[in-house]
Amino acid sequence: MTKQAKAHLALLGANIFYGAGFTIAKLVMPRLIQPLGFIFIRVGVVMFLFWLSYLGGSKFRSKIDRKDWPVLILGGLFGVSMNQMLFFTGLNLTFPIHAALIMMSTPLLITIISLFVLRERITVSKAFGLIIGVSGAFLLMSAGKELTVTGSSALGDLFVFGNASSYAIYLVMIKPLMHKYRPIIVVRWVFFFGFLIVIPFAWPQFSAIHWSQFGFTDYLCVGFIVICVTFFTYLWNVYGLHILSPSVAGAYIYMQPIFAAIISVVFAGEKLTLIKFLATILIFSGVFLVNFGFRKKRKDMEDELMPE
Repeated sequence: MTKQAKAHLALLGANIFYGAGFTIAKLVMPRLIQPLGFIFIRVGVVMFLFWLSYLGGSKFRSKIDRKDWPVLILGGLFGVSMNQMLFFTGLNLTFPIHAALIMMSTPLLITIISLFVLRERITVSKAFGLIIGVSGAFLLMSAGKELTVTGSSALGDLFVFGNASSYAIYLVMIKPLMHKYRPIIVVRWVFFFGFLIVIPFAWPQFSAIHWSQFGFTDYLCVGFIVICVTFFTYLWNVYGLHILSPSVAGAYIYMQPIFAAIISVVFAGEKLTLIKFLATILIFSGVFLVNFGFRKKRKDMEDELMPE
């Protein structure tokens, strides 16, 4: 098997895990674990696993410049603590398909933030894509009249949208450091500061967990979310990015709602409604137009650089 084939399989596996995670997390949450208690476990264990890379030798160690520490701390805030707490709190209140579709807004939000922070230019197709894509997310949230066992799905949708916004800010903020240091070094510090921020919020729910009530399947669900949906997905995404282009790797995120929908319908009995279908079309169309604008721009630049 070629390296390219292995990279595609790694990215496919990572996004299948992501899609499955929406449903599997709800098998134990909030029945056995409250959202923030789950975050304490997830962030704490994965931080420890990432820091094991420090034992890999000098190539996995690097002195951090003083000016980069504030970025790493903010990365821990937006990319780990706020991101994870908003997501699991929202997922606890809404449906897996809702959460997966709203997470599709992340590329659109990244584009919006980049317009202001990185001063990127906007094209007509990109602007139109942003409008219809974000409209799809708001359609899903505003129509969230369905009731879950924990309340109205609309509030959960809003929390998930906040999570997508927080993660978009993190990606734009942390990108320069990913080029300056090894990604594993950046991420382990981000998780370290994120875990410190999570502790005071999540400790009460973590300490309230009654582990004696867990069955073997429940432990498997927790292990799957921590090891597969968090740790392995990161490693596989990094492996894929080393071999394939970022555009190819990024395209796999659009498969998450498909996997999430199949798994939630088959195993959780979630219903597909007209509103969800329309929101899916709007979000997918918006992401496509935004990406088309970027690709067209790159192609035009390449054409200008090509010798006559």
